[in-house]
Amino acid sequence: MLIKNPKFEISVMNKSQYPKNNLPEIVLAGKSNVGKSSFVNAMINRKSLARTSSAPGKTRQLNFYNMDNIFYFVDLPGYGYAKVAKTEKQRWAEMMEGYFNSDRNIKLVVQLVDMCHPPTKDDIMMMEFLQANGYEFIVVMTKADKLKKKKEYNERIENSKKEMSFVPENRIIPFSSETGAGLDTLKKFIEEYL
Repeated sequence: MLIKNPKFEISVMNKSQYPKNNLPEIVLAGKSNVGKSSFVNAMINRKSLARTSSAPGKTRQLNFYNMDNIFYFVDLPGYGYAKVAKTEKQRWAEMMEGYFNSDRNIKLVVQLVDMCHPPTKDDIMMMEFLQANGYEFIVVMTKADKLKKKKEYNERIENSKKEMSFVPENRIIPFSSETGAGLDTLKKFIEEYL
């Protein structure tokens, strides 16, 4: 997957603002601060196409990243951030629901979870939603480089198989935007679905 001219195209809040073309879409879902922007940057070998933030809850719209007019990465607003008002959470939920109900050309959903911790209730709920609605998805366990000890790393791998027992093992991929671990596997998955 060689992307030469990736660009941020648009941030949108509702259906009327979505890009009008029918390019395939690879959707990024996950809780706030799980590393969705770092994932995009690592996939295209750029430092700052997608803006990263140390403060959770910064992505409040759907961000469309155009990959050489071949496909989009669509970054959904992060969920599960406690310091956001209920009305804002409701707006995000409606925005995401609106997106999934809008007949977009969704090829694959990349569900990102933090490898250092068990998946949250919101993570599991999102995966169950994807499964129930027939969306193809993979689970990317981000921040794999933070687990320095081999024993710790292996325990998280084994526990994740139980925590997400409804997800086939080959679809749970440890990943690090820092070291590039898992990058080749993820690119192959994305190419396959495109």
